[in-house]
Amino acid sequence: MLELHDLKPTPGSVKERKRIGRGIGSGLGKTGGRGHKGQKSRGSGKVHLWLEGGQTPLHRRLPKVGFKSFTHKDYAVVNIRSLEEKFEANEEVTPETLIKKGLVKDLRDGIKILGSGELTKPLIVRAHAFSKTAKKSIEMVGGKTEVI
Repeated sequence: MLELHDLKPTPGSVKERKRIGRGIGSGLGKTGGRGHKGQKSRGSGKVHLWLEGGQTPLHRRLPKVGFKSFTHKDYAVVNIRSLEEKFEANEEVTPETLIKKGLVKDLRDGIKILGSGELTKPLIVRAHAFSKTAKKSIEMVGGKTEVI
């Protein structure tokens, strides 16, 4: 029967800690397992990950590439062709109705209406941006454009 005073850890699961610098007989005296000289033998001898021992570091070997504008807007794009197919005459087009009708999945930074295709019915379009041709063709058939 197993009793509390018989409990022992599994053999090999518990190691004794290294007692460094306790004389020659211990096997870890004098240099304490650090070898002789060099950066890693010193008191705070840490070698940082980015140090490559005199070789030109990776971040300097790679070329500088690209530029990212912090003011760039990433619009969800809708063409006039799609508005012609999905909306009736004099209907209001808003970001919410575009999502409901499945023309846009994600609003991103807003909606931009582009002028690809033909529009034959007047619509009231509310969006974050319009291309010149889109604005022109919406207003040509008697519709209205409004920037949100």
